[in-house]
Amino acid sequence: MFQNRNEAGALLASRLKKFKKTNAVILAVPRGGVPVAYEIAKDLDIPMELMLVKKLGHPRNKEYALGAVSMTDSVVIPHEGVSDFYILQETERVRKRLQEMKEKFMGGQEPTDLSGKIVIVIDDGIATGNTLLAVARTLRKSKPSWLVIAAPVASDTAVEKLQVLADELCILMVPEVFFGVG
Repeated sequence: MFQNRNEAGALLASRLKKFKKTNAVILAVPRGGVPVAYEIAKDLDIPMELMLVKKLGHPRNKEYALGAVSMTDSVVIPHEGVSDFYILQETERVRKRLQEMKEKFMGGQEPTDLSGKIVIVIDDGIATGNTLLAVARTLRKSKPSWLVIAAPVASDTAVEKLQVLADELCILMVPEVFFGVG
């Protein structure tokens, strides 16, 4: 695998060299995607921002994504036994956390207008793909010229889901057995 997220970022940067000094912006998915994205942004000389999105965890296993929530959008995959009330409550909790993150890390700065830009979304790994599915759907509304999703590692099911929405996927490893990102 990788020694750490910085090494993974450096390796991803070498695969994304064609975007160096282009009309691109890197969006890092907090928290694990930030150190990966930092290495890429530094190496490719591309501005980096946070992609304010968080997974919507299952009530019995918060690491299992039922979907994802951004400041303006959400994607939820219905699951038996998960109530609409839980989804609503959890969505509000996640949005409150995202607002706190926006204030803490971005201050009063508004996100970059992504229209016509190459958008490179970076995460530290993609297990179910549900979080980045929500990210891609949200970003498509911003009308980027090209949407790249990149991560050091992903499951094969996540790759299948995401290649439909992304213009390009850059995944370094797709192991046969994938339990999660650590």
